[in-house]
Amino acid sequence: MLARLTGSTDSPSLRALTIRAVLFKGIGDLIPLYALYSLLFADHGLSTGQISSLFAIWSTTAFLLEVPSGAWADTVSRRALLIFSGVLLTAGFALWTLVPTYLGFALGFVLWGTAGALVSGTFEALLYDDLAARGEQSSYARILGYTRAASETAIVIGIVAATPLYLWGGYALIGWSSVGFAALHTVIAMTLPSAPKVVSATAVEELEDEVGEGYSIGDSGALATSPAAVMASSADTVGDGPIDSNWVARGPHSTDPAAAGAFARYLGMLKTGVGEAIRVRAVRNGVLLGALLFGITAFDEYFALLAQSAGVATAVVPLLVGVTVLGSLIGSVLAGRTEGMSGRTMAIAVGFGGVLFLGGSLIAGLAEGRPSAVYVLTGLGFTAIGVSYGIVYNAGVVAGARLQDAIEGPARATVTSVSGLLGEVVALVVFAFAAIATTWWSMPTILAVLGATLLPIALVTTSWLPPKPVDPSSAE
Repeated sequence: MLARLTGSTDSPSLRALTIRAVLFKGIGDLIPLYALYSLLFADHGLSTGQISSLFAIWSTTAFLLEVPSGAWADTVSRRALLIFSGVLLTAGFALWTLVPTYLGFALGFVLWGTAGALVSGTFEALLYDDLAARGEQSSYARILGYTRAASETAIVIGIVAATPLYLWGGYALIGWSSVGFAALHTVIAMTLPSAPKVVSATAVEELEDEVGEGYSIGDSGALATSPAAVMASSADTVGDGPIDSNWVARGPHSTDPAAAGAFARYLGMLKTGVGEAIRVRAVRNGVLLGALLFGITAFDEYFALLAQSAGVATAVVPLLVGVTVLGSLIGSVLAGRTEGMSGRTMAIAVGFGGVLFLGGSLIAGLAEGRPSAVYVLTGLGFTAIGVSYGIVYNAGVVAGARLQDAIEGPARATVTSVSGLLGEVVALVVFAFAAIATTWWSMPTILAVLGATLLPIALVTTSWLPPKPVDPSSAE
């Protein structure tokens, strides 16, 4: 089944990479605890306020570490960071299972938030750089779509599996099953490639002239790395386009490489990545668009509450939520087919998605107080929301791929993490809005307003979506 996803024309090595990437992301989200961790906290005596504070700890941890972890990923082995992330994830779920107290849950969320920050940007950069080394950058959107589809599928399976696991062994069995899958996720991370990091063609050409220099700036102002430094570091590089000398970070000449080299290089990568994300127009636009499309999907946290407010039985709520997950799954899988869409086409799609989401929320809300029509109305409403969710998810995958194509500097993971951080900011705004709006509005109205925000996002998509790079072979 996985082999079929890779395409019949893919080389065996590319198929192997695709399968490992899909398994890594899929197993990482095959976590039964996802379905019930809020109830786990409540059943161990935590109040709603305490549970909310746990979520705040989780979000804050991921927020604070998003960009620094990306710069770290541009400094050390990305595969090693992914392995370390798996270890932290496994430890976090084990802590929840062994120490089910507020402190245990809080520490578990810190570990989980750290693990998420380490993966964010790091996996995407590793995948893109490995494809770039093979000359297969055009496969990035398709493979990334498959990995996201695997994540969505795994989430659905984990949610469905939580019910029998709870009936058989309670929270303990759910907890240890989650620990087991997190550990397997860590093992799969060990099989991922340790790809060379992509830098500019200018930097590669200047390697021969910079022997023994470590980091230096050539006459053109591009970052140059000596062969000695390359051999001493896991950050081997291959060329992939020019770097603007106005924003690229100048590498320090340390007189004590053992003491200061790693930290100086970290700061250099951080400055380079953030600089490119701010000053290079195509990258800046891609970062902002990706953040908006990712962050606005935080509205999915309220799908179950929408179904509950409409009067749907608790046992049916997961089925309606599953419709929306199916939408995102289909959107992910189709990313390979839609990767060439223009900014105008994406804008129309996102705008249509906003109309569907707004309408679906209001239709589902009409079921409240109408018990005879509750399942017809919620079914129609959630179907519209599911289609909208799939459109937005697909647009997010394509926008992410275009961002990777637009990045020309060596700090790819840092730039990606800037987009992830801004996406978290958008998500926090969504959560804050929903928390405040519940004072006056019903859940259907709140979600309808959130869906309406897709309309202004659609307006900026035309100009913010980075252009698709020209295929050299087609140009010839």
